[in-house]
Amino acid sequence: MDAVTSVAHQFGVDWPSLIAQVLLFIIVYWVLAKFAFKPVIAMLEERRRRIEEGQLNAEKIKAQLAEAQAKYEEILAKAHAESQRLIEEVRASGDRLAEQKRQEAIAAAEEITKKAQESMSQERDRLMVEMKKELGRLVVDTTAKVTGKVLTPDDQQRLNEETARQVAA
Repeated sequence: MDAVTSVAHQFGVDWPSLIAQVLLFIIVYWVLAKFAFKPVIAMLEERRRRIEEGQLNAEKIKAQLAEAQAKYEEILAKAHAESQRLIEEVRASGDRLAEQKRQEAIAAAEEITKKAQESMSQERDRLMVEMKKELGRLVVDTTAKVTGKVLTPDDQQRLNEETARQVAA
């Protein structure tokens, strides 16, 4: 025991001060663990959860966008098939008619095709506008959820415009 005491004395260890410092360290650590570390860890965990939620929402948006694109392609294919069917019907009936009636039928078929293409173009434009609006709304909602703040109308307008530019590109 003398050896321990002499070594401690040689290094300047004051036992009462050392014990007091160890007790103070334990008390300070306990207070920090209870009142500082746990709330900070809880806040970080909540933030991680919200980020994961935002990523899941982004994946849902991508899936919805892919679904909308597939639906658009399906509608376009049906419209194209229908226009082709109409053209074939007009051509079949045109062959049975006299030359004058045949020319009228072809002209009518071309007009129908033109109208169908205009209709498809208008429908595509309408779908794109709706898709951009919905995507903008979803981005605004997701951004509001991820950032945890209420977006101003200017923020919403800016996000809608950025999203529309990115979708158009």
